[in-house]
Amino acid sequence: MFPIRQLVRAVPTLTRGLKTSAPRRGGVWVYRSPPAPAKRSVVLQAEVLGAIMWWWILYHLITEPEHITGEFAYPDPSKWTNEELGIPPDDED
Repeated sequence: MFPIRQLVRAVPTLTRGLKTSAPRRGGVWVYRSPPAPAKRSVVLQAEVLGAIMWWWILYHLITEPEHITGEFAYPDPSKWTNEELGIPPDDED
C-alpha cells in the first residue's frame, strides 16, 4: 500500500495534465476574460439588418393591422340565440 506521504506528493503531478479550459478542435476558448471585440464591419451589418427587420415589422403593422386584429368584425354575443350557444330550452327536463 502507498503511504500517505507518497500520495500527497503524487497529487500535483496528477493534476498537471488536467486542463479545464483547453480549446478543442482549433476553437478559441475564453475563460474569465472578455471575448475579442467584433469587427466594425460585422457590427455595422448587424445594425443595418436589425434596422431593416424592425422597419419591415412596423411598416406592416401600420399598413396591415388585420394581421393582429383579425380580418372580420367580431360578432355581437348579445344577438346569439340559445340554440347557437347549445343551451337547452327551459321546458326540457
